[in-house]
Amino acid sequence: MLNQKLKLNPKIFNEDVEQIPIRKGFGIGLLKAGEENENVIALCADLVESTQMNLFAEKFPKRFIEMGVAEQNLVTVASGMSAMGKIPFCSSYAMFSPGRNWEQIRTTIAYNDRKVIIVGSHAGISVGPDGGTHQALEDIALMRVIPNMDVISPCDAIEAKKVTLELIKTKNPASLSLSGPAYLRLAREKTPIITTEETPYEIGKSQIYWIPDIGLAQVGIIVTGSLTHRALLAAKELESRGIKTKVMNLSSIVPIDKEAIVSLAKECKAIVTVEEHQVNGGMGSAVAEVLAGNYPVPIEFIGVQNLFGQSGTPDELIKHYHMDVPDIILAVEKVLKRKTS
Repeated sequence: MLNQKLKLNPKIFNEDVEQIPIRKGFGIGLLKAGEENENVIALCADLVESTQMNLFAEKFPKRFIEMGVAEQNLVTVASGMSAMGKIPFCSSYAMFSPGRNWEQIRTTIAYNDRKVIIVGSHAGISVGPDGGTHQALEDIALMRVIPNMDVISPCDAIEAKKVTLELIKTKNPASLSLSGPAYLRLAREKTPIITTEETPYEIGKSQIYWIPDIGLAQVGIIVTGSLTHRALLAAKELESRGIKTKVMNLSSIVPIDKEAIVSLAKECKAIVTVEEHQVNGGMGSAVAEVLAGNYPVPIEFIGVQNLFGQSGTPDELIKHYHMDVPDIILAVEKVLKRKTS
């Protein structure tokens, strides 16, 4: 059942559940961040409406810079403006930022620990017909290995708005320093609203969205980003089959909630990770690293298995790459057998 303590959307499992693009939540959050802090500025690589920076640009034209198709320049300028006390958000498609400008992000932003938020929109295979060249399936892996870099992948539009507002704060509330860059990963397509305005959120902390009706969970499902709703649907179906699970929303990949992951593994003794990203180097790899050093258990990984994307509708591609509800259920059943064998 849904974890009532988190005040999640009671219509999650309704056919008419409201669906909003995760990137739209970022756009709304950026506008509010700009209203709250005059040092917030926005830079974009010729994708203002696609990345939902248009709301900010319309209200604060003097604090918005259109950089054109120049992603390397985009983040380098943002780093310089951060050094002057601004809080820059710079956006493009994830395939181009961080895909095209990774070295500039590493050297000019992270190496100098500059407070810049890199917004990678249209991540995963949700860009659909745009095809494999535009489908960023490696961006989590690219960004989570950079020192000083936070990596956040919100589960819905409401969480994306909350994350955006959290990212303008200092890492240490007792400090006046605005150090600390971050990567914010956003999906293109509409996804169901899972959380509410009352659902608590904190960078670096995970949350258990689904718990068994009775008894202890047999398998822990750890999910990030746009597949969170499908993981919940899988958990509901598994409950009806007598298989008890817990579903953890791990939107904060860096910093990662080690204590909560280990606690879930100790309870369930088996884990399934779910992400719209390459299995290699992604969120699942980060979870495996935590458990390998603290509490090893059997793990199954849902994600893209070392393949490029291709053209198709988002739903077709989710099914083709085995990241849909039946695939999550199958992975849970498989890891459960490994656990008991």
